[in-house]
Amino acid sequence: MKINKYLENKMPAAPLKIIVMDSLKDFGSKVNDYLVDFRHEINQPHHDSPAFEGYTMDNYTINFSVPRFGSGEGKAILNETIRGKDVYILLDVLNNSLTYDLHGFRNSYSPDDHYQDLKRVIAATAGKAHRITVIMPFMYESRQHKRTSRESLDCANMLEELYKMGVYRVITFDAHDPSVQNSAPLCGFDNFTPFYQFLRTLLANIGDMKIDKEHTLVISPDEGALNRAVYFANVLGVDTGMFYKRRDYTQVVNGKNPIVAHEFLGDNVEGKDVIIVDDMISSGGSMIDTAKQLKKMKARRVFVCCTFGIFTDGLEAFDDAYEEKIIDKIITTNLTYTIPELFERPYYLQADMSKFVSSIIDFSNHDVSMEMVQTPTEKINKILAYYNSIDGTVSD
Repeated sequence: MKINKYLENKMPAAPLKIIVMDSLKDFGSKVNDYLVDFRHEINQPHHDSPAFEGYTMDNYTINFSVPRFGSGEGKAILNETIRGKDVYILLDVLNNSLTYDLHGFRNSYSPDDHYQDLKRVIAATAGKAHRITVIMPFMYESRQHKRTSRESLDCANMLEELYKMGVYRVITFDAHDPSVQNSAPLCGFDNFTPFYQFLRTLLANIGDMKIDKEHTLVISPDEGALNRAVYFANVLGVDTGMFYKRRDYTQVVNGKNPIVAHEFLGDNVEGKDVIIVDDMISSGGSMIDTAKQLKKMKARRVFVCCTFGIFTDGLEAFDDAYEEKIIDKIITTNLTYTIPELFERPYYLQADMSKFVSSIIDFSNHDVSMEMVQTPTEKINKILAYYNSIDGTVSD
């Protein structure tokens, strides 16, 4: 059964419109294409009713611009009406490929710049939209989610500010700490994970994997990612393990205590394929250290699955790790900007999330329960059964 079967005879909350910020332009275009296909394929017998105005269209995106003055200040301009629309704003706060001029200098966009542009677009709606949902795959300032000393609570402040501006719901992916939603407990917040897309991409490209307790292990690189690893391992029916970071609390380097060693807690990894799951690859130092430890423990292969591939220190360390057979494959999603050089690397695979995001928007617009898209357990079980039934091959 196609997932959009659940939307038949369901009335949308309001006509659907999406605002795709330049930071997520290519991804947003794919999301729009899927939405167009979904709405044309669905059996909606009442589509001619006035209640379904604008239901079937060839384009759901809104024409807008966010120009900047020479001083670096900006504004948002909507070139069509959004009155009474159910508006979804898509943006990627990590996209540093965009630039703007400031006093004759060319500057790259920072997360702060993207967030300010988001607020400008929300302000330009002037309260005319039926409701506004922000789809922010990497949640702005999500790594500054709690206070341990005299420091700012940026992520909580961001959520509180958006809700005060009239945002109905924030949708994010693999939040660093989903409990940050407690900063605005009465407002909408959804956190999705890409485990199904990770598995599908892995099985489509690695044809000789055996997903069972004797051949596969799921590893958390630190205590913060343990919940992800436990869930993924349980669905796959394999064991899990964890590394914890032993830090030197007598020093502070670049704002944090340096890691002394990675200690492993878990079952024997010898001869097994190991899947490391985490929310992001930033510099990648911890991930490579974890993979080195696993290879020293005689792991057969190491596959890294991270939702966001930021690679702040470039790819050289990962190139070396691949050459030294420390890491076999790295899978990240297309929810954030991917540097073009990464697609040239033999160890890199990308999990496409555009269809998933389209389904989230479609279900949300109909005010239908998100259970069918939020919990991928059934889909993971189905693809595993299919993979095992055909001796280890699956189409992409």
